[in-house]
Amino acid sequence: MQLHSTLDNIRQTAHRFWELIDGRKVIAFYGDMGAGKTTLIHALCDEKGVTSTVGSPTFSIINEYKYPGGRVFHIDLYRLKDEEEAVRAGVEDCLYSGDICLVEWPARAEGIFPEDTARVEIQVVDPNTRIINISGV
Repeated sequence: MQLHSTLDNIRQTAHRFWELIDGRKVIAFYGDMGAGKTTLIHALCDEKGVTSTVGSPTFSIINEYKYPGGRVFHIDLYRLKDEEEAVRAGVEDCLYSGDICLVEWPARAEGIFPEDTARVEIQVVDPNTRIINISGV
């Protein structure tokens, strides 16, 4: 599945994303630095009704947000070397918690993800436009 998104329609993109994701709880986001992973995740959290501040967990590794239906874990593996570090940081516990997990830089620890993980690749078209490819749903 493919979505086209701009900053002007990102909220509508987030709404459509949740419709397409088919109830998946673990979603892995791939894309180059600056592709818009955190921006899209922020919109996805807004669409779920998260009221706390959504920010990049680059240094904390895991941010936890509450929404009316439960919890969202926003995970950033950029600073980790491998799966062992991810497990020690508690990432695996989040992935198998049954809560929504939105993971940036998942390639750092591919082997710990559940089989039914949805994969999202964000491609930059121009400074304001992204193509979002969703697979695994």
